[in-house]
Amino acid sequence: MKISDIFKLEKTQYELDFVDINTEVDTPLFLDPYFISKQQFPFAQRSYTTLKSYFNYLLSLLRKQRIKEAKELFSHLGESNEICLGMSKGKPSGKGMGETDGERIFSNLIKSKAYETGLMEDIEDFRIFVPNVDKDKVSDMTTNIIKKHLIEYTQEQCKIWDIKLTCGVPSGHFWEEKQKVWEDEYTDMLVIDGRKILLVPKRIVSYSKEYTHEKYKQHFVLNFLQNEHLRLQTGLVKERKDKFKTKYVTKKSVEEYEGKFNLLDKKWLADFTLEHPEVFAEFKYKAINKIQSFENEELCKEELGNITNYLISRLKSIPPGAENANIYHKTVLGIMELLFYPYLANPKIEQEIHDGRKRIDITFDNCAESGFFFRLSTTYDIPSNFIIIECKNYSKDLKNPELDQLSGRFSANRGKFGISVCRTIENMDLFINRCIDTYKDGRGLIIPIIDSDLIEMLENYSSSGKHSWEKFFQDKFHEIGIR
Repeated sequence: MKISDIFKLEKTQYELDFVDINTEVDTPLFLDPYFISKQQFPFAQRSYTTLKSYFNYLLSLLRKQRIKEAKELFSHLGESNEICLGMSKGKPSGKGMGETDGERIFSNLIKSKAYETGLMEDIEDFRIFVPNVDKDKVSDMTTNIIKKHLIEYTQEQCKIWDIKLTCGVPSGHFWEEKQKVWEDEYTDMLVIDGRKILLVPKRIVSYSKEYTHEKYKQHFVLNFLQNEHLRLQTGLVKERKDKFKTKYVTKKSVEEYEGKFNLLDKKWLADFTLEHPEVFAEFKYKAINKIQSFENEELCKEELGNITNYLISRLKSIPPGAENANIYHKTVLGIMELLFYPYLANPKIEQEIHDGRKRIDITFDNCAESGFFFRLSTTYDIPSNFIIIECKNYSKDLKNPELDQLSGRFSANRGKFGISVCRTIENMDLFINRCIDTYKDGRGLIIPIIDSDLIEMLENYSSSGKHSWEKFFQDKFHEIGIR
């Protein structure tokens, strides 16, 4: 069963920030450190900093010939079935990297020129240059190293959706980047049928198909060698039977010349790369630009129109008032997750600031690489690492105190852009003027959204696509910020 079914969340994958895993079988998705490195939002950046810390320390031990310490460091990268992602058949069993695999991989690593010469710069390079390492093993390594971040993420998601955690559970080893040691602790964890489960942001998972030694070999190494044989006019050059007598070299002939076994051998790839580092650099550059976040449609089979219609009906059915505030907040959060993914991610609710003296209803990490949320900081010079949202399930208009409450949550580090969500505003012109005053005073940009706006955005999203909400925000910004 999926997480949403087990805990009766009545939420679709569109409304959830985490991968709605089936805990009884692995989902064929992976944690790819190269993809994580591309992400420009706080969770991913913290995770990649931790990955770099581990890998750099491991390499430093190896280069200093402190092999025993390096082997101990490597020994904690074993099986991991808490995320239910990978290639296991049947019940998740962490088949990525067992103890024997770990010893074999470490043995291959210390024999490799790749670490001695500085060729390996990142943990994802294991896949390219170290034998017996593929996406499942790298995913296992990544899970163990960033486990602390995944635990904290799981705790936050369970807080949002009222999923009960088990207290005092051993976390398992995770990498502590500042002390450069493996640590563990007793903490609150999600436990299902006696198994620890970690939730993973859907923003950072991939099929892990781009950064592979096969693609490097087939589309970069062989292409380079083809061109070299043409340039040198070797015996592999053939001539087409056309009027131009075009000369060419087949990949098959290059493979036979180099030796098929050698081309498949990662040691051979390492030797080749040491001689031609520019080929590997081009591969890395192009691979990172091909990896994209999953669309919700790839993770969810439900019809989008049915989901948006349900959310519209759900929103309309919630009575205003304090007793229904929690239901309203979580309905709005689910709608925003659907509308704004993958531009916003990693939502948090009731986040404490100022030593607990204030709370923010909802925050999202701003992960946008284009569009309105991207332009906030790059074009409009409005800090927006986090998108700050206040929800009011009021039956009356918002006034200055509510506006001041939201702007009081702003800071240079958190951001100075907020969304004020409420049921309706009868005198919208007056509220917009208050937002203009706030903006002109340098206290940040606040955009109001009422139920009818959310409904219109949901209707347009279903009929016109995921970018349809952009016009609403752009128009509001021009009304408030450029009037």
